[in-house]
Amino acid sequence: MLSTGLPQGSVPKLERPGPLRDRVYGALLELITTRALQPGQHLVESELAGHLGVSRQPVREALQRLNTEGWVDLRPAQGAFVHEPTDAEADQLLTVRTLLEAEAARLAAVHAGSEGVAALEALCAEGEKAVAADDVDAAVALNARFHAKVMELAGNAVLAELAGQVDRRVRWYYTPIARQRGRQSWIEHRELIAAISDRDEQRATAVMRQHTEHTRTSYHARQRS
Repeated sequence: MLSTGLPQGSVPKLERPGPLRDRVYGALLELITTRALQPGQHLVESELAGHLGVSRQPVREALQRLNTEGWVDLRPAQGAFVHEPTDAEADQLLTVRTLLEAEAARLAAVHAGSEGVAALEALCAEGEKAVAADDVDAAVALNARFHAKVMELAGNAVLAELAGQVDRRVRWYYTPIARQRGRQSWIEHRELIAAISDRDEQRATAVMRQHTEHTRTSYHARQRS
């Protein structure tokens, strides 16, 4: 274990093609989103550069961009640290997510055909297997894919664009409670699929609203459990 807290071999060396600063940014954002780099963790440029197989310059540029976007805090005379989200920040983000996802569920009930429903069922089955295997990383990724598929089936490009802007932060907040939500989350997904399959707009909206609210309350309750 290195001082940055990343397991040996967990970060692949970056390929050189393409803008290197963008690739470093993407790699660091993924590590933050998945909490391989924990909130509050000190980010040392030289160590991150060593992990990624690059010089310090693109790492410095990536950290500055991540700071602008609120993922990293740059503290004078101390360096860079992964941002520690406040409960208020989480609440605001997850509340917005509820609004977007509930509307997506309603529209999916209008537009989704049998192929779309089948795709949701397949993702749900994979998610259930991940939970049964206690594979938290896979469960988090499949949860994101499931919600993205609902958004796709909604057929509203503007709604999808807005959801995409909050997707990574939703994943960031969901990761620490994924095990806690566990099987219940996928039971709720099954209920949503049934409502979409029945073309029941009102029920799909209600199920999604309740589902996302459970995530919000679970996040706030995580430290008390």
